[in-house]
Amino acid sequence: MLTSTNFSGLLNERFFRNFLPIPASNQLPLEFLTPDFQLPDITNGTLVKLSNYRGKKPILLAFTRIFTEKQYCPFCYPHIKALNENYEQFQNRGIEILMITSTDERQSQIVVRDLGLKLPLLSDPTCRVFRLYKVGQALGAPLPAQFVLDKEGRLRYKHLFSFLDHNASVETLLEQYDSLVKS
Repeated sequence: MLTSTNFSGLLNERFFRNFLPIPASNQLPLEFLTPDFQLPDITNGTLVKLSNYRGKKPILLAFTRIFTEKQYCPFCYPHIKALNENYEQFQNRGIEILMITSTDERQSQIVVRDLGLKLPLLSDPTCRVFRLYKVGQALGAPLPAQFVLDKEGRLRYKHLFSFLDHNASVETLLEQYDSLVKS
């Protein structure tokens, strides 16, 4: 049975602000202390400040591309699901995943509910943090990216979107953390 796709809510201010393509241009070098930010965590109903994790635990910043509460990037949807399904593996290694979306709080609440998210979903509808990390944008939304931060908040690995390699796999991300432990 075919169902129609609902595009309501897609054409909003955020869509037009992110419409023109801007390639990812993140130049943060490895070992660099990553920029701090504060965003609401929709999953847990708290405010998250990145610097509060410094000295405590490593972080995976997973910037994801969600257009509306019902419209996901076809490359990001399986990545969101994979990170959520493997969240315990990260937690068991002492790693926190902070997934960042450009959907507003209401849309993000629907995403959390519909996908059964266990991991924190941070709402950045102004795309300020996406721009701070220079992940790029195209066709109405910021591009996805993943940043592996050590316990001190220093960048150890980054994966920026490309059409050939959309998102770093769960296996690649876990390998990056395993290599941190060995070094």
